[in-house]
Amino acid sequence: MAGAGLRAAARRYLPRRDHGGPRAASSSPSCPGCGPPGPGVHCPGVPRSTPSPAPAGAAEPSAHLWARYQDMRRLVHDLLPPEVCSLLNPAAIYANNEISLQDVEVYGFDYDYTLAQYADTLHPEIFNAARDILIEHYKYPEGIRKYDYNPSFAIRGLHYDIQKSLLMKIDAFHYVQLGTAYRGLQPVPDEEVIDLYGGTQHIPLYQMSGFYGKVLTPSADAQSSQLSDPAVGAASLEGGAHILVGSPDPQTACLHSCPKTDSEPLVSRADGGAGGVAESVVPPQGPSIKQFMDIFSLPEMALLSCVVDHFLGHGLEFDQAHLYKDVTDAIRDVHVKGLMYQWIEQDMEKYILRGEETFAVLNRLVAHGKQLFLITNSPFSFVDKGMRHMVGPDWRQLFDVVIVQADKPSFFTDRRKPFRKLDEKGSLHWDRITRLEKGKIYRQGNLFDFLRLTEWRGPRVLYFGDHLYSDLADLMLRHGWRTGAIIPELEREIRIINTEQYMHSLTWQQALTGLLERMQTYQDAESRQVLAAWMKERQELRCITKALFNAQFGSIFRTFHNPTYFSRRLVRFSDLYMASLSCLLNYRVDFTFYPRRTPLQHEAPLWMDQLCTGCMKTPFLGDMAHIR
Repeated sequence: MAGAGLRAAARRYLPRRDHGGPRAASSSPSCPGCGPPGPGVHCPGVPRSTPSPAPAGAAEPSAHLWARYQDMRRLVHDLLPPEVCSLLNPAAIYANNEISLQDVEVYGFDYDYTLAQYADTLHPEIFNAARDILIEHYKYPEGIRKYDYNPSFAIRGLHYDIQKSLLMKIDAFHYVQLGTAYRGLQPVPDEEVIDLYGGTQHIPLYQMSGFYGKVLTPSADAQSSQLSDPAVGAASLEGGAHILVGSPDPQTACLHSCPKTDSEPLVSRADGGAGGVAESVVPPQGPSIKQFMDIFSLPEMALLSCVVDHFLGHGLEFDQAHLYKDVTDAIRDVHVKGLMYQWIEQDMEKYILRGEETFAVLNRLVAHGKQLFLITNSPFSFVDKGMRHMVGPDWRQLFDVVIVQADKPSFFTDRRKPFRKLDEKGSLHWDRITRLEKGKIYRQGNLFDFLRLTEWRGPRVLYFGDHLYSDLADLMLRHGWRTGAIIPELEREIRIINTEQYMHSLTWQQALTGLLERMQTYQDAESRQVLAAWMKERQELRCITKALFNAQFGSIFRTFHNPTYFSRRLVRFSDLYMASLSCLLNYRVDFTFYPRRTPLQHEAPLWMDQLCTGCMKTPFLGDMAHIR
């Protein structure tokens, strides 16, 4: 049984679901076995009975199955003493690949969300400003102003199907996690999601194969030229990054750095008809699903969902692609017009976190003879004020090279953009750059000239950034740099993992899964009922575990059991990952990080579900002997 204590704990821990605006998100996510409410389904947090042992005298083999079930409950209880919780340190650095800091001579950094950590209070400001731009400049309905930013609605790494207006979570194998598809603020039933994708949860590669925001234009020549570049093709297959419809300019991938494009959208608006979602015209060869990878995309997802919710709730017809593009442009306008920079500059104490720790990290590295550089998309005036606040007026003396408005990710791939030197007032110098000088400020440029002028190559360089595609992917795939990902959400997720409820829920879920796998050989009518009861309990446990992280979408790192699409990219594009740069202070500058040997499926005798279900302690492994 899941146990009354677990049920009560679930009711205590589950977050409330309060989505601002006139149409709040449904309190019952469309989670298989957990909603929407109806016959035979159940939502976590609502009391219900759990599977119980068969009464005395029940016919075999169902009594045998329940006996195994009870054995398993006792074993799991014995395996999890109270001190098992709080094993993970939120301030630790986690390794995907073995790396010795003793071999690293050069450290590079992004600025936003890497050197400068921002408070979550910045997100409502971005949401409100973009919402007002939609109303005042794009002439969207005034009713949208009633929506407020809900920080608990979305998580980073979600995908948005532009043509279907679906915000959803996709795993590492391109499958939609059922129960995590939302149109507007309302969950979409699992059956509808499967029907929308031709009877499957799988999203084909061609729909999500672009790399860091590139979109194929209607021009066949443009398409063929992009596909003929083997580097772009390889990166596309590796990355599967987010897609922007409406602009052929790859610079639009970075919200806080790129100029607004005047190019025509690649869609046509519907003219008239009944209320609801209208069909759009999109180039058939181009992907139509965007992945939200930037931390700045959290208010964008919230606004997009609120606007769709308003249109659907009022029976207003809209073109999905145009609505998506307008919201994206409004969010981008907040950055391009410098509004975000103004808010941060006016109250750095409010918005910038861990400034003293950033200074400590940089000062420590320089004291140990390391060379430092900064490559950021933000403008110099903004970076200068922030660094003065965190480090002091002489911050540039810590860096051997400082590059601003770099226009990543094209900085890593476009050889045509030269470096320009900036003077103290931010004015451009047009003389040719033959060397990169310490204490000077440079704008744009490209990585190829950077490598030529600095000779910083290969694994002796370690670069930190928060965006897996725009900051890290090219550096690892093409240039062999070591990379570190800054994932602020990691701290909160680890604190949840360390809770007693999560530990017990997950362990019993794994044990129950192993029990289902081994006992499925019993196929008489009574045994099938027992297995169905276990399957239902397992699904409820999954929903409870998911809701501990986020009521709608769960953890950014896991679907129910598979890694998320985000996790797969995190492992592929980063040697190390951590919650903040300050985690480096917990390690020596010559420390070697060793990744844990994660068992493959065929080499996993000591995994928890195996340990709990027969390979080590329990006697019924012989039940499966006939399979061998």
